[in-house]
Amino acid sequence: MGRKVTVATCALNQWALDFEGNLQRILKSIEIAKNRGARYRLGPELEICGYGCWDHYYESDTILHSFQVLAALLESPVTQDIICDVGMPVMHRNVRYNCRVIFLNRKILLIRPKMALANEANYHELRWFTPWSRSRHTEEYFLPRMIRDLTEQETVPFGDAVLATWDTCIGSEICEELWTPHSPHIDMGLDGVEIVTNASSSHHVLRKADTRVDLVTVATTKNGGIYLLANQRGCDGDRVYYDGCAMIAMNGSIFAQGSQFSLDDVEVLTATLDLEDVRSYRAEISSRNLAASRVSPYPRVKVDFTLSCHEDLLAPVSEPIEWKYHSPEEEISLGPACWLWDFLRRSQQAGFLLPLSGGVDSAATACLVYSMCCQVCEAVRSGNQEVLADVRTIVNQSSYTPQDPRDLCGRILTTCYMASENSSQETCSRARELAQQIGSHHISLSIDPAVKAVVGIFSLMTGKSPLFAAHGGSSRETLALQNVQARIRMVLAYLFAQLSLWSRGIRGGLLVLGSANVDERLECTGTVTACCNLNLLGSSHPPTLASQVAGTTGLRVRAGEGPSCPDSRVSICAEFLLTPDAPGLLSLSLLGYLTKYDCSSADINPIGGISKTDLRAFVHFCTERFQLPALQSILSAPPTAELEPLADGQVSQTDEEDMGMTYAELSVYGKLRKVAKMGPYSMFCKLLGMWRHIWTPRQVADKVKQFFSKYSMNRHKMTTLTPAYHAENYSPDDNRFDLRPFLYNTGWPWQFRCIENQVCKSHHV
Repeated sequence: MGRKVTVATCALNQWALDFEGNLQRILKSIEIAKNRGARYRLGPELEICGYGCWDHYYESDTILHSFQVLAALLESPVTQDIICDVGMPVMHRNVRYNCRVIFLNRKILLIRPKMALANEANYHELRWFTPWSRSRHTEEYFLPRMIRDLTEQETVPFGDAVLATWDTCIGSEICEELWTPHSPHIDMGLDGVEIVTNASSSHHVLRKADTRVDLVTVATTKNGGIYLLANQRGCDGDRVYYDGCAMIAMNGSIFAQGSQFSLDDVEVLTATLDLEDVRSYRAEISSRNLAASRVSPYPRVKVDFTLSCHEDLLAPVSEPIEWKYHSPEEEISLGPACWLWDFLRRSQQAGFLLPLSGGVDSAATACLVYSMCCQVCEAVRSGNQEVLADVRTIVNQSSYTPQDPRDLCGRILTTCYMASENSSQETCSRARELAQQIGSHHISLSIDPAVKAVVGIFSLMTGKSPLFAAHGGSSRETLALQNVQARIRMVLAYLFAQLSLWSRGIRGGLLVLGSANVDERLECTGTVTACCNLNLLGSSHPPTLASQVAGTTGLRVRAGEGPSCPDSRVSICAEFLLTPDAPGLLSLSLLGYLTKYDCSSADINPIGGISKTDLRAFVHFCTERFQLPALQSILSAPPTAELEPLADGQVSQTDEEDMGMTYAELSVYGKLRKVAKMGPYSMFCKLLGMWRHIWTPRQVADKVKQFFSKYSMNRHKMTTLTPAYHAENYSPDDNRFDLRPFLYNTGWPWQFRCIENQVCKSHHV
């Protein structure tokens, strides 16, 4: 009697609503699995329609087309003589479920609905699906006519059941169910299920892969058994990148590891494992066996099929391996680069335009494009015909074969240094040197004529000419002049993105890349006038409130008389100088350290989910990995917006001075705010302990109040953020991930009073 089974799992680069492409990738994975001798093939969650359909799940078309693809799979000779496990939405009794449809030889064996839905952070499954809550229970599902005609089945089991073949027992769980406190695989294993499958759509977050691997290995260590995990990989049309890591494990060891980042649309893993190893492993765990004797049994769907061969005594089995992890710097160099590739080829554009400022952030973005070019060249060298076809379409040359990443970079990346009279020669040189080393098509231009023209229109209409503070102007004038520069850069970026290739006789347009990191997206600066905030708060004492805000936040405040304020009830207008960043260093979103509708308004942002700390480590990594010595001078230079006049030819403005806090502090605030779910008071209490050796309670209080004041003043900017690659769990992205108001009482009077009470108590201890 056979006991060795060959099973297959995969990572597929599915695309939301691309039913034709999704079908072909599913068929290809099944064909590869069969060719390797597999008798069971597992695919990713919702692979037929693509996971990221979002509100398209509400549409009956999505379910209709999913069943049409299922019919094509059932009909295909490729799917014969192998158990196929695919994912799709199914409507049962007018309720929509996220399901696995498991079939063999034109017969549907089981439709297994998801029982625990992911509904936090980027996941909102409860919006579209209902969890199946009837554990160990099945019902009859009446098949639609198109499927009934193929399978000659009127009904099939729908619910929480397992498959019993002649030689083993197979159970399914779906993505989130692995992460729950009491996962289905626990009771399934106790009930004799020897192979557990998990179909996932799990996206990349820095340092997340080890958690995923630990969950699988611990599950099979405690309970024994074989565990297959499938996952999507790639950008399926949204901000996240699904990072593969398909795997096969048994009894606490890994036997097959899939790549985390790759340009391959289809990756199939197979392993041949001995069921007797599972049985002997379990037999000696007495605590497990005692629990198994009490477990409630699962309904079993009998399957007239075996996963093993009759005579397999001499068949070789797979050997355990050590999981190979990427460093965070490697993850950054690979994940966002693959995301950029998917976005570029699927948007059918001809390349990217990047405002290159000579700072760390825009340099990091340039490095990601260069890393993408390296991966494309490597994929072509490895014989990936899909990548070769895509790159030829992008550059519009049917005979082109990329070999040198610098040559490819010169064809698809245009970098642009947009200087003003406030720009230094150092940043210009750094941008030019980096562009030369990565091979991008580089443009250097001056925005001064456009700035003077725009300001000239204002002066013509008002008779007033605004000046920088360094030239005798007010903070209000300085801020307005800074914002004009920032917004003109955005206009020019899009103009060159649309027409620069046209001017060179090349077809197509370019995607504009943004370069604001997650800490900057947390910070967000720009034009914020306290008069508007005071009006909205209904304050009858604006001078007092303005001075209080200035005192507690450390912001520079300028008082103006009544006519300058839009509300006649307010006799003072306090202006908070939150300085915007330069192109490519597009500033802090968490605090709002960016100008609304400036260069931060790009098409996509590959570093928007990466912290400043990780980003600097990544740029240092690129210095060696890609041999880019220009990055050394960029790393050593202080971050600056270069929007104020130079002092004796030197930069007079730095980001951290403008923000009033360091990037390291900002990362701490961001993680406590989002990941630890802390408001002002709880953050203050936490930081009292964390920073007790470096700051007094008064200093901690001032820092926390400064952060929350700036954050809340600028939260409105999150509503217009450029779609960014998600890589950190403290991202402030207002769209789907970080859902909060964008109009706050920025004084936080109750919360700040609680903090002050604690500071007073600490003085008496």
